[in-house]
Amino acid sequence: MADVTRRRTGELLRKLFEILMAEPEGMRAKDALAALAASVTMSEYEAGDYLNGVRRFDNIVRFATVDAAKAGWFLKAKGTWAVTEEGRRAYAAMSDPEAFYREATRLFRQWRASQPDVAKPEGEELEGAGAEREVTQTFEQSEERAWDEIDRFLRQMPPYEFQDLVADLLRGMGYHVAWIAPPGRDGGMDILAFSDPLGARPPRIKVQVKRHQTSVSVEGVRSFLAVLGDEDVGIFVNVGGFTRDALEEARTQEKRRVTLIDLERLFDLWVEHYDRLSDGARRRMPLRPIWFLAPVE
Repeated sequence: MADVTRRRTGELLRKLFEILMAEPEGMRAKDALAALAASVTMSEYEAGDYLNGVRRFDNIVRFATVDAAKAGWFLKAKGTWAVTEEGRRAYAAMSDPEAFYREATRLFRQWRASQPDVAKPEGEELEGAGAEREVTQTFEQSEERAWDEIDRFLRQMPPYEFQDLVADLLRGMGYHVAWIAPPGRDGGMDILAFSDPLGARPPRIKVQVKRHQTSVSVEGVRSFLAVLGDEDVGIFVNVGGFTRDALEEARTQEKRRVTLIDLERLFDLWVEHYDRLSDGARRRMPLRPIWFLAPVE
């Protein structure tokens, strides 16, 4: 990266922040990189590839985001990037690109020095920090690729198979599924479950499952709330997630209890309870862990 100055890196990082700050929910990393590449003029060096075929531009930007993340300015989750409130303040306070990136690297080194398990031999601080960034970058890209495949798999799953997957998850979590809606109109409920085998004890759990690629609005959540009784618990699963108003509506309910589950939350629950799933359930979405060196948290 000798052909890229600290100022240039700061310029790219600030432009990335600008793009992401316009997207409060964050952006997929690959989309953010594409938007950044389209908004700047790359040098010949940046536009070139490494021997492994990776474009230098992408690597330079990803490298810089490691510092920003450890500085508390940047969030990364399942391949989605977002700027934190602290990052917004830093962006506003430091308009000079070089100063902006210099502060991010200073905070990265400060974080690294505070880690008791990170070896820092005398005179090898810069080399060690670079190795830490490389490990972090490799980890993040591996996580992004894995999540992209899982996300695509679930979004392409046939609707009723996706409904059965949700029912399998409930069984793995210890609930007793009493009914799954057959094809056709469902009356606002796709799955009925209980906490005991006979359904003798409250609450009754009503589940609506949607495979909409877009977010469910507050009106959609209110329609589901209308099918819940006083002692019911509602679970609303949607591939495309929920709007802010919908999330707020669910949070502020005083008489109706409802939990909204997006694709990421569904996957996290699947992983958490994977050992308790039946063999048939695991075949719906089989997972296998792969061990590799992870960055220090």
